[in-house]
Amino acid sequence: MPHETKNKNSEPEKQSYYVYLLLCDDDSYYTGYTKNVQSRLERHRKGHGARYTRMRRPKRVVYVEEFRTRNAATKRERQIKMLSHKEKQELASHNKYCAER
Repeated sequence: MPHETKNKNSEPEKQSYYVYLLLCDDDSYYTGYTKNVQSRLERHRKGHGARYTRMRRPKRVVYVEEFRTRNAATKRERQIKMLSHKEKQELASHNKYCAER
């Protein structure tokens, strides 16, 4: 179940979860999930977090999907991790979110 926070009007806000795909310096892909993509990218760039991204330095986020629950996000993360390199390239090429950050 998503974490809920209260906004100014005391209405609950649903916390979204994101599955993201990073393009790394060696042109490989890293897949993860988070509540905040930009913050997570910065952590990867600083060498915090996954060993994979410490070794292969991320260039940019090339794909993002939003989910209402952590369970749904982790399920999709596992699906993407099973894709071939070519399938991940295809996924990234059809994405609306492609940040140069």
